[in-house]
Amino acid sequence: MPIRSRRNVSSSKTSGARRSSAKLWGIAAGGAAVVTAAGVVVSMTTGTPPATAPSASTPAHSAPQASGEGVRELHGVPVGYPHTRSGAKAAAANYTTVSGSSQFLTDKDARHRAVAVMAAKGSADAAVKKADHAAEDAVGSLRGDTSKVSVKKTVARTGVLSAHVLGFDAHGAMVRLWTTTVRGSTAGHATPKTGFQSVTVTLTWESDDWKLKDSSASTGLVAPIDVRQASNVPGDFSDYVPAAAEDPVLSGAEDRSGFPAPYGHNERGARAAAVSATMLYGDPRFFTDEDWRHRMLSATAASSVLHSVTSDTDSTARLVMENRGVGADGTTADGGELITRTAALATRSISYSDQAASMELWTASVGGVAGKDETQRPQVAFLRMTVDLVWEDGTWKTTAVTPSEPLVPSPPAMQEAAPADSFADVGGASNAPATA
Repeated sequence: MPIRSRRNVSSSKTSGARRSSAKLWGIAAGGAAVVTAAGVVVSMTTGTPPATAPSASTPAHSAPQASGEGVRELHGVPVGYPHTRSGAKAAAANYTTVSGSSQFLTDKDARHRAVAVMAAKGSADAAVKKADHAAEDAVGSLRGDTSKVSVKKTVARTGVLSAHVLGFDAHGAMVRLWTTTVRGSTAGHATPKTGFQSVTVTLTWESDDWKLKDSSASTGLVAPIDVRQASNVPGDFSDYVPAAAEDPVLSGAEDRSGFPAPYGHNERGARAAAVSATMLYGDPRFFTDEDWRHRMLSATAASSVLHSVTSDTDSTARLVMENRGVGADGTTADGGELITRTAALATRSISYSDQAASMELWTASVGGVAGKDETQRPQVAFLRMTVDLVWEDGTWKTTAVTPSEPLVPSPPAMQEAAPADSFADVGGASNAPATA
């Protein structure tokens, strides 16, 4: 499938419901097969918790809640999470995304209001000081090569690629995130830069919600940008400045099958469904676990395309497994592990009605094999994806996920790619981020 331009995608919205599941995939030959599953690019040629962590032995539970309905926003901060592991993952991800946003980094009053919403009792003062210091350090990255920061032209987006629960009980949680960030400006001549962080978030269950007790960040695993992608020019990022796009909001709400709960019948619900679809298509289980893949498709795909999308994705999953030499357990003969993740960096509403919607997502996807073979080291690719949806059976279901033009930042400055085997730490189903 050829990569279609965003202009072509936008001009063909009326045919969205008729697109087959073939639009989900792109396969290129010539010694390198590239599989695109809602943004996850898998190149066939490359390839201990702190002592203060809460106990992981005592689970907490809550009834399923509608995605996009239970989580609401207060001073720009998503609040109202389920009292579950997925709820804790979602809170950790959202608080990290908010803390890396343009408004948080450039507007002191907005930053302090956001901290007041996120922070647990007794930790607000320390959190404000830490946030002000972090903003002071980070704001320069939003200037690009111009003399001062133009807030309206800043690009500050965060995508969560992995979420590992270090500790969890009814009273608190500790979650380690692997994130990719893009920061810069659409002004000047310097392309916004990507970066990778490891963020450890400590949460406490307080006033029927997850509250931020502490967080710390360090340089995370660095994945090289896919060799087939070249950096865009600054102006290409104009669709993702603060006024043009929104950060994804993860809810952590699940039904009893473990897939996202029904979405709200509104634009926010449609946006959440689009985010979850891209994340689920990028999950390694999509390739390695046929039963999981079929259940996921039944939960997310519209009935009009379910049969064709199931057939097409079964074929493509087999191709990936064969070309990678990956077995049913997700590992290669020499012990390597298939690593695939997709994160949404930002979302834009293309069209919306109460029966159909179309959302554009800017995504970052990591694909490769964690193991001894450095030529298969996981790489990151940046794509724009258009997700078409219909309202069906009391929720939003996808009819097509179509890749458009890549939107690629500059690589991290003066940072070497992490060894291939180190990416095993972010693989596996238990490290999957919460969905929207």
